[in-house]
Amino acid sequence: MDIPVKFSRFGRVAVVAAVAAVALTSCAANEGGATATSAAASDLKGSLAGSGASSQGSAQEAWVAAFQTANPDVTINYSPDGSGAGRKAFIAGGVQFAGSDSALSDEELSSTFAACAADTKAIDLPVYISPIAVIFNVEGVDELNLDAATIAKIFAGQITSWDDPAIVALNPEAKLPSTPITAVHRSDDSGTTKNFADYLNKNAPDVWTAEPADTFPFQSGEGAKGTSGVVDTVKGGTGTIGYADASKAGDLGVAKIKVGEEFVEYSAEGAAAVVEGSPLVEGREANDIAIKLDRETTDATHYPIVLVSYLIACQEYADPKVADLVKAYAGYIASDAGQEEAAKSAGAAPLSADLAKKVQDAIASIK
Repeated sequence: MDIPVKFSRFGRVAVVAAVAAVALTSCAANEGGATATSAAASDLKGSLAGSGASSQGSAQEAWVAAFQTANPDVTINYSPDGSGAGRKAFIAGGVQFAGSDSALSDEELSSTFAACAADTKAIDLPVYISPIAVIFNVEGVDELNLDAATIAKIFAGQITSWDDPAIVALNPEAKLPSTPITAVHRSDDSGTTKNFADYLNKNAPDVWTAEPADTFPFQSGEGAKGTSGVVDTVKGGTGTIGYADASKAGDLGVAKIKVGEEFVEYSAEGAAAVVEGSPLVEGREANDIAIKLDRETTDATHYPIVLVSYLIACQEYADPKVADLVKAYAGYIASDAGQEEAAKSAGAAPLSADLAKKVQDAIASIK
């Protein structure tokens, strides 16, 4: 298994230098799968708008800053409006690319994509891998063990107090209060919700009976918009619990999740291992790379509550100038430099060498 998860730390200057260096040798991209820009950095001009997953927010800020520094005549704006909003905006032609914690559905792929050339479709490019943390704020509780069934019951509204016997059984040494539980979920359409729900549906189907979807399925708990909304609500409440991209967990408590017979902390390495061991979704076009995540692993080196966030782009753009910019930006994001920047700024897991090659080959096919 080839999972390059250990990075050296280096500053923004080094990132910029790497982007520029790869950009200026972009002719190699055509030979090796579009490892960065498909035109010299000094030749790139124009603007791009993207919208979507708030989980990508920190990484997108870092990617945009580095790319624009290396390409001063390019302006990129990314609005972290949520995965569902991003996909809708992209399909309607309001943005040139989308970020999404869910790959396009079969129904969405049957849409007409306004920014794409006539009779062409969009493709999903996995560019950001991150664990989803189960965050909590309970007075007197610093450590918490949870299994899938207990998490499902909490968020479905079936467990309502922190001293519930199911939680006590998993945490015999903890001093759990009788405080009511406030389970905080995303109020907006969210790929993070879909990934979280997919884990619960696969591992506790008797409790989490709803099919995984971007919309939270139960009339329980408290809703909050965006990753930052969930984190702020958990932080500002009492007896709260929520789920969010791990990069935003901050100083909140984070539960250990039962995998096999062990309780496992989230890690970039564990998230990357799950993705590496998961197959691609069948029946997709050659350059549409959607991953069917293995949520039921019992390997304690894996962390199964993971999201793969995609950059969604046209296979062929109606405007070739837009295609050049998207290829350049996506190529940087999927490059070693871009992946290291996401690891440094957002705690993301890197693409494996094999997956990175698939993504770069798909980017090279954009026209």
